[in-house]
Amino acid sequence: MTFTLTEQVAQKIIKKLIEGEDYRIEVVALINAQFLQYIIDFFKRIVEAKLRNKDITVDWYKKEFLNDKLSAEEIAINSGLNRKTISNMYNSATKDVVIEASNEHYEELYNAIQNLVDNEKDLEIKLTLKFNGVSVDLNVSESLIVINTLAVKRAALRGGLWSTAGKRVEKPLMLTLCKLYSVPQKNYSIKVKGEPINDVDFEREIDFYLVREKENYKCEVKLMGKGNPESADAVIARESKVFVADKLSETNKKQLNSLKVEWVELRDKEGYRRFNKVLENLKIPHQNFKGNINSALKNVFQEIFNDKNRKEK
Repeated sequence: MTFTLTEQVAQKIIKKLIEGEDYRIEVVALINAQFLQYIIDFFKRIVEAKLRNKDITVDWYKKEFLNDKLSAEEIAINSGLNRKTISNMYNSATKDVVIEASNEHYEELYNAIQNLVDNEKDLEIKLTLKFNGVSVDLNVSESLIVINTLAVKRAALRGGLWSTAGKRVEKPLMLTLCKLYSVPQKNYSIKVKGEPINDVDFEREIDFYLVREKENYKCEVKLMGKGNPESADAVIARESKVFVADKLSETNKKQLNSLKVEWVELRDKEGYRRFNKVLENLKIPHQNFKGNINSALKNVFQEIFNDKNRKEK
């Protein structure tokens, strides 16, 4: 399963950024919502799987949850790994490799749990799951395997959503800034691998440019913590002319100024309003924003996200 930021969450993150507030609570809320839903679905599957296998003595969890009919992603998570870890270990994440690695890891995990249970004879854990009026009990070993799977899934969700937050918000954030300052459409450009695009597709990594005559100024967005040393490196590597960040340290700002890169620190006291100075310095046509930010954002979001929906129909 591919986890993406919904349009609603993207809007909330952008609103927090524009208002100079911390956006991270929105990502945390999304992680919590998806994880809690996963727990419910997973527990339902556990109940159904154990009921189907109540009369057999083999490892029912392995039979049901490492079944090669499942997706590679599911098999990896259910074994206590994630697909990225397997890819790093084996330089491949094909389904055959995932199945082999997952089965090997699961056997090691199962044996480790059995040893722990044997050595901790006074330890008692029993999970009782009830669904549609039917309940099943999980013993210590089964409970620990399930708990481990949930921990791995939580970590996978957390890593995936944090890593995609900046990428998925980058384009609508830049569009929002441009529309707040009435930048003509001809003076900004969105490209994928050098090719201009018109639709607002939040699933693709993009390059965003401010445009003046024949000049294209690449814009970089980084939703990073204060003092992150990667800021200047990212700008140098991508030859960016504009850098928009959540937080910037004084060192970051000095680095960017020395590179003659225009920057906006959204959590600064001027925050998004510094974008006006960026546009002035680059001589990009615009109008300084002086209206009510909440009303303006509502109108901008309706335009940006409705454009996307219309083009998808």
